Amino acid sequence: MGIAASELCRYVIRPTLIYLGRHSATAESLLLGIAASQSALGSALHDRRGHGLYRIAEPRHRALWDHYLALDPERASLVRGLASQHAFLSSPHLELTVNLRYATAIAWLLVEEQNTPLPDPDDVLGMARIWRQTFQPQGRLRDFTCAWQTCVSSLNQVAC
Repeated sequence: MGIAASELCRYVIRPTLIYLGRHSATAESLLLGIAASQSALGSALHDRRGHGLYRIAEPRHRALWDHYLALDPERASLVRGLASQHAFLSSPHLELTVNLRYATAIAWLLVEEQNTPLPDPDDVLGMARIWRQTFQPQGRLRDFTCAWQTCVSSLNQVAC
């Protein structure tokens, strides 16, 4: 059993997006859908494909820091501010599993790095395309839409 979608949105996703200055209804919906399709909202936080709610692989995490955040020191500092002070230095990838806000910021920045226009917040198929492009290039759009139906669709997006 994972995290309740409404609580994940209210206590993790929304505050993280606000902190990053990137909040929108679509961003919330997209991150919920990604967490649903990657880990069933936290039912499994680690496997061979990656770490945490969003199952981010270590090479992707490292590449984001080296090739995207390194170009924007202000944003890098903002994201680093979400990480644990000492644990991040000794085990940065573990932060993706144990630190929900940090993992959410990294997941959002992976999306942002793609520079793809965001769909409407109720366009599940449009969000599925972004998920596939960013997280699962070999994934099927129906995997995202099924995860959405199972984990997120009952959530009233406006009220989350």
